[in-house]
Amino acid sequence: RFYDADSGSVRVGGHDVKEFTCDSLLSNISMVFQNVYLFHDTVRNNICFGKPDATEAEMVEAAKKACCHDFIMALPKGYDTVIGEGGGSLSGGEKQRLALCVALGKEADYYFLDEPTKGMDAKSKKIFGELLKEWTKMEKSIVMVSHDMEFTAKYADEISLLYQGEIIVQCPVREFMEENQFYTTGMNRVTRRVNPHIITIEDVKKYAKRKNSQ
Repeated sequence: RFYDADSGSVRVGGHDVKEFTCDSLLSNISMVFQNVYLFHDTVRNNICFGKPDATEAEMVEAAKKACCHDFIMALPKGYDTVIGEGGGSLSGGEKQRLALCVALGKEADYYFLDEPTKGMDAKSKKIFGELLKEWTKMEKSIVMVSHDMEFTAKYADEISLLYQGEIIVQCPVREFMEENQFYTTGMNRVTRRVNPHIITIEDVKKYAKRKNSQ
């Protein structure tokens, strides 16, 4: 745990996370942060960072599931290619997919993804979306923090909207989108002048009020 809750509780499988040791908790959790960090080391060692005893087959399987295998094999030395610190020699989409590969290689039960589509082009987003579908088939629990609402609407099952530290909307994504009749890409009123399909915080608050009154 990074922090303990001041009030309420965070539960995993019905148990407060405070009941777990940090080691046991982290062994079942894998995270991908908004700012991808990769070591100045081989692709192989980066992928196996979360699971040092991974076999060659397990490493390659993780890379294939993260849609990384093809671009890795195109590198000068494949999995033994040394990448710069932070993955400087890779494109934004490649770095993000490799970070997801590292997370997947750990074989955790819970995945926390912070702005996972940051730096991805349309092609990379589509590949990542297919990866999410594969993860859900493996009965993994995925929590994704994202401002990319168009992507979220397409691939997530449920949506929770936070405003000033409170969850003001929590429901299936499809239900939220159908009732509001527009896709979203942010919550900035200024951007609505450019794109009429932007959700503003006023829209969200009105929707939450309707839901709570039902």
